[in-house]
Amino acid sequence: MNGIETLLNDGDPVVAVVGATDTPWKYGNRIYRDLKAKGIRVYPVNPTSSTVDGDTAFANLAELPEVPDIVNFVIPPTRTLSVLERASDHGLATVWLQPGAGDDAVVAYLVEHEISYVADDCIMIRARARAEEQ
Repeated sequence: MNGIETLLNDGDPVVAVVGATDTPWKYGNRIYRDLKAKGIRVYPVNPTSSTVDGDTAFANLAELPEVPDIVNFVIPPTRTLSVLERASDHGLATVWLQPGAGDDAVVAYLVEHEISYVADDCIMIRARARAEEQ
């Protein structure tokens, strides 16, 4: 297990889901609801929605009430890179790229800025439910 998975499962991380949505068939919805159901503190980030799953949604990472430990991307690579570039001054330390959210340019940006990341892996599969650990 890498350091990000350890943080996800053995710590009490705050996770921001960039691309969270109320559209039921989209992975941004499935991932947000899955992490929330597992007891993980999670914030939805979506510039076009005011709420996701009944929770206040934030237009960007800078608006979050706390700095997330993990930022999970569920958006296309060009948008991922744009969000990363705008968030570089906000203490971004760890990134989780869902399959399809990253490409060579995104990975190069993460490496250049020394941001820890997981790429092309599903956070829903890797995250254990908090109830299982109690």
